[in-house]
Amino acid sequence: MAKKSKKKIDPAFKAFWEGRRLLDEKPMFKALMDHVRIVRDKGLKYPTGKWAMITNNGDIFINPKVRAKPDEWVYILAHCLLHLGFDHFKEHENFPLWNLACDCFVARFLANLKMGTPPAEMIGNINFSSGSEQALYNELNLKEVPSELKAFSVAGMGKVDMILEPIRRDYHGNVINWQKLFSKGLALAVTDVVRKSANHYVDTEGDEKELTHAQKARRWFVSSYPLLGALASNFKIIEDHILCARLNISVAAVNPQLKEIYINPAAGLDEEQCRFVMAHELLHVGLNHHSRSRGRDPYYWNVACDYVINGWLIEMEIGYLPPRGSLHDPDFKGLSAESIYDRIVTDIRRFRKIATLRGVGIGDILEGSVPNWWKQGDGIDLDEFYRRCLGQGLVYHECNERGYLPAGLIEEIRALSQPAIPWDVELAKWFDDHFSPIEKHRTYARPSRRQASTPGIPRPRWTPAHGAMDGRTYGVILDTSGSMDRTLLAKALGTIASYSIARDVPLVRVVFCDATYYDQGYMQPEAIAQSVKVKGRGGTVIQPAIEMLEKCENFPKDGPILVITDGYCDQLRIRRKHAFVLPRGHHLPFIPKGKVFFIS
Repeated sequence: MAKKSKKKIDPAFKAFWEGRRLLDEKPMFKALMDHVRIVRDKGLKYPTGKWAMITNNGDIFINPKVRAKPDEWVYILAHCLLHLGFDHFKEHENFPLWNLACDCFVARFLANLKMGTPPAEMIGNINFSSGSEQALYNELNLKEVPSELKAFSVAGMGKVDMILEPIRRDYHGNVINWQKLFSKGLALAVTDVVRKSANHYVDTEGDEKELTHAQKARRWFVSSYPLLGALASNFKIIEDHILCARLNISVAAVNPQLKEIYINPAAGLDEEQCRFVMAHELLHVGLNHHSRSRGRDPYYWNVACDYVINGWLIEMEIGYLPPRGSLHDPDFKGLSAESIYDRIVTDIRRFRKIATLRGVGIGDILEGSVPNWWKQGDGIDLDEFYRRCLGQGLVYHECNERGYLPAGLIEEIRALSQPAIPWDVELAKWFDDHFSPIEKHRTYARPSRRQASTPGIPRPRWTPAHGAMDGRTYGVILDTSGSMDRTLLAKALGTIASYSIARDVPLVRVVFCDATYYDQGYMQPEAIAQSVKVKGRGGTVIQPAIEMLEKCENFPKDGPILVITDGYCDQLRIRRKHAFVLPRGHHLPFIPKGKVFFIS
């Protein structure tokens, strides 16, 4: 007897239904999913374009020929549902443009929500200024629509994915209120977050147990302290004395990569102390202390950050200091972590055996399983997520007036929310501060080449004012030892040469340094990069070169000095204006008094 052949499951069909199941489990979209009709059939009423289309009656038509991952189908279906939830089905004079504005708004909403994964062709710039669909529609109606905005439609590039049909009523003559269903879903989502943050389901058998002090502290942050509520709800609390003993955690520690906070039950913390400890660890993460060390010693950098955070928490009166590992010094009030670190490294003996919340001589910021994990894609995404949580928490905290926040903490959160200024832009400002534009005047002293065709008509040319070029120079000290990265050195020299030419600096005093210094004299800016050779003769000694420039008779007394090094150098004492250019991730072995530009 012949065996019956098993019917093969279409991988595309399986991925679609898996994505539908994942979205159905999201409380925010649960009510909408229960009322829409999803059709995935070759005999469709409407052409589906690339991915899907949706009608105002809640019919979602899926293209059955498309192969995608479950996360991508979550994104596509959520996009369609949000058109209903946001009441986008309105008649406009230019409905395709209105559809485009709604698609852009939904794409930004899903990006902020981190819901699903957009297909590759639907990834674009969502940082448009308009805050609503109508505002974006009005803005696009006055100008040519950028092509990158047309990619957000789930029906394909520039196609309409919303279909207006005659309103369909149920058996009782009622019309489905999609906005009300979406509001219900939002309420369910908030309730679910609060329920999960409160850890109601501690027992795997379903029995509710009494919350620990740490779990009560997290519930308080979620319900009553907006600044850290979003971060607290996304971190898992681990209270395992065996695991803490294995990781050498005396009181508490945090792992930003795994989104876990470790609290040792043996420390005997009460609820108020748990609030202090949890806020301490969350601020470590939210302020990106794990990725801001820039080559500093991890332990001493951790200690410096602890002093800053604990000072803020005492001012904000969040909980109480735990009995062990609480670093606080009133002398450090108002100082940044970078400034405190510079003080610590000048007195290492005093801080060598100091105790953090984790223990003596070790920091409470745990490294991930992969060294420098934050420099990889996942780490960068997590850093952005942590910054967004803290930034939004600050807005809610201030709007609801939930308590005092130190000015230093507010400034640091807002600074992290802004995009970092590129190093070359900061260097350009440094050049502008030292070399103001030259005033030029017209002169007939030398004929212009343009009058060769008409020698009888004199024409002037623009020349710098008399004496304007005198002393217009600066010194460049280049670390040419073997530890210098050739690529970064070439990038720094090329940038310096272009800025020098743009600001009418005719000559630059150049000194090469490795084990000793080599004075190259004055050179034209464009010739600097061509004459550099990395010698690789051991360590770098820069101080003699600085003293030579400061005492040199043919070098201006007010001429600034720019030092390009990797940080592996001697202690430097520079009496005149100066700045440093370092590779990102490196630091100087002393407290710099001039500006430091980190090249990457």
